[in-house]
Amino acid sequence: MKKALGLISLMMPGIALAAPTNEELQQQIEELRAQLEATASAVESAQVDSNPVTLGGYGEMHLNRNLESGADDVIDFHRYVLFVGKQLGEKTYFFSEFELEHSLAGEGKPGEVELEQAFIEHEITQNVSFKTGLFLVPVGILNETHEPDTFYGVERNNVEKNIIPTTWWEGGAGFSGQYDALSFDLAAHSGLFINVLATDDAGDANPEYKMRSGRQKVAEAKANKLAYTARVNYSVMPGVSVGGALQYQEDVTQGIADIDAQLIEAHATVEQNGFGLRALYAQWMINEKIEDFKSGAKEQKGYYIEPSYRINESVGVFARYSFWDNLASDSDDSDFKQTDIGVNYWLAETAVLKADFAQQEDAAGDTSDVINLGVGYSF
Repeated sequence: MKKALGLISLMMPGIALAAPTNEELQQQIEELRAQLEATASAVESAQVDSNPVTLGGYGEMHLNRNLESGADDVIDFHRYVLFVGKQLGEKTYFFSEFELEHSLAGEGKPGEVELEQAFIEHEITQNVSFKTGLFLVPVGILNETHEPDTFYGVERNNVEKNIIPTTWWEGGAGFSGQYDALSFDLAAHSGLFINVLATDDAGDANPEYKMRSGRQKVAEAKANKLAYTARVNYSVMPGVSVGGALQYQEDVTQGIADIDAQLIEAHATVEQNGFGLRALYAQWMINEKIEDFKSGAKEQKGYYIEPSYRINESVGVFARYSFWDNLASDSDDSDFKQTDIGVNYWLAETAVLKADFAQQEDAAGDTSDVINLGVGYSF
């Protein structure tokens, strides 16, 4: 016992001498603080990394074989698209879509490089969000969802192409909401530009009048006049929905002739026990002033109906009847009709082979027959 006490007494002076000074204590505190800040930074970085950049896309290649004597057959990698997205905050997101059309772009080349989406979306409440930037216009069935594995037929239907006109994007801002079975969209955005003073190569008057030709694609787009869109969708039951859209264009000539226009669109989709159905009607009602430049153009309309049957997870068949007319108010016949029948074969959930036969009839009753083959994918 005495020896133990003696050893302790000998050690005490050493312990006392080893006690840190105030300066040393302060230095240790600063080092500890630096370590804590480094740890917090690492944790924050790990949290950011938990929301990485997301990448997706789709693509499709088509072979169009025209059965008319002497007509050209065409094979084309029609679209190559990349999606890039990022969660920027707890309730804020970025979305974009970058597309190369027809494989090769540049002067004298058939393709185009396009930015089809680039917008910020912010969740205001659990049910309502706000977005601003460049986005797809909320109208029709195909305009917002057009990946090749999501629809039948090699080519997109002519009604949504020539009347709505898909694919259609604008720059602006809007609100979207979802309440149980009801969803809605409201948007104010850039408008179309129909050049009613256009001329042909010889300098003769050749006014644009088709609404598809008015897409400016937010590329130094004329913005003297805006447009406004409202869309509602209602899910009647699982697999069955109906909806419609209204749009008002303040002036589709962007100041040339003060011609306003309204688009009405209604659609229905059904997917029940393998049976599918898509039906859509769309009509433009344009100020009669456009008749001063192109007779019949004040009314442009069309519709289609497309029944289909998914035989199993790999095979589905469809038929489609389409009618459209971009000079519908003229007494002269100017409508087109088309009948399509075909098959989709899904190699995987988002990879599909397609084949169809299309017969188109013009106002004069002349027909053209085309066999289409295609491959498409999305990821």
